Amino acid sequence: MAHEFTITRRVEFNETDAAGIVHFSNYFRYMEYAEHAFFRSLGRSIVDHDLDVGWPRVHCHCDYKKPLKFEDEVEIQLLVSARTSKSLSYQFRFSTGGTEVARGGFTVVCVRRTEAGKMKAANIPPEIADLIEVAPADKLTL
Repeated sequence: MAHEFTITRRVEFNETDAAGIVHFSNYFRYMEYAEHAFFRSLGRSIVDHDLDVGWPRVHCHCDYKKPLKFEDEVEIQLLVSARTSKSLSYQFRFSTGGTEVARGGFTVVCVRRTEAGKMKAANIPPEIADLIEVAPADKLTL
């Protein structure tokens, strides 16, 4: 079972603002990018038509310490910080050159569509739940 995943990507020009630094909103895209790659590393996809579930975000946050700039290589570490029968929470650490530049996190809820087309919280399918565990407490941050 997995509780941690790390991926590196390069900052693109279109992710920067007029000051030449990564616009704050892109950190949320980076978190989602890492989450999707995490699922792929488990042999799954965040969009799995066979299981017919979705993963809307119900909470997210990010704290910024130092700016990222165009062409910086940013390492994104994902840690599973909590798992319930219907939700997953992640912590993310962003670093470049060994220096932490931001921390963030979000919580997703597993949902299925009702016959009326509305989303309703659902148990995480065992095909996914059996692959994911919560990271050890000493790896998690406050």
